Amino acid sequence: MILLQLFISFLQIGLFSVGGGYAAIPLIRNQTVDIHRWLTPEQFMDLAAIAEMTPGPIAVNGATFVGLRIAGIPGAAIATLGCITPSLIIVSLLAYIYRKYKEMPLLRSTLASLRPAVVALIFSAGVNMLIEIVFGSRGRIAFAGIRWAPLILFIAAFVVLRKCKWNPILVIGLCGVLGLCLGAAGVL
Repeated sequence: MILLQLFISFLQIGLFSVGGGYAAIPLIRNQTVDIHRWLTPEQFMDLAAIAEMTPGPIAVNGATFVGLRIAGIPGAAIATLGCITPSLIIVSLLAYIYRKYKEMPLLRSTLASLRPAVVALIFSAGVNMLIEIVFGSRGRIAFAGIRWAPLILFIAAFVVLRKCKWNPILVIGLCGVLGLCLGAAGVL
């Protein structure tokens, strides 16, 4: 019975948490603290912190954590499955529709018109992250406030990616190691 409750609760969370991981937190709290009383409010705060700092989507991490706490490994698997089932179904349906109608002129033109918007969103996120890293969180761009080490690291990574055609995963790993070393040396 508990496995069914876990599945249904996290199925609802997966279905109605539109807007990303942070939108799922109130839904998870409602299900786990208010409705089922699987967690205390203090335990939920710990769950939110763990789910946020663990790699992966917050809702999936939360489902796994709650399921493990309530019903062990089967509970973790069932809660996680409940959380990802709506997305799995929706993405599968969209993939089917795309494969079936990908040659349709209306769909091709719609997708082609979305490409510039997607590129602009990705570019905007990248520029915002670069500004945050190079100038800090003050929100002011000033030559005197430039943090040179991250800027040089960014330029080096950009060059080896574009000109030398290095593997992006290797570059990310090297930047992470260099960032740790520079942070330990007090440069960052």
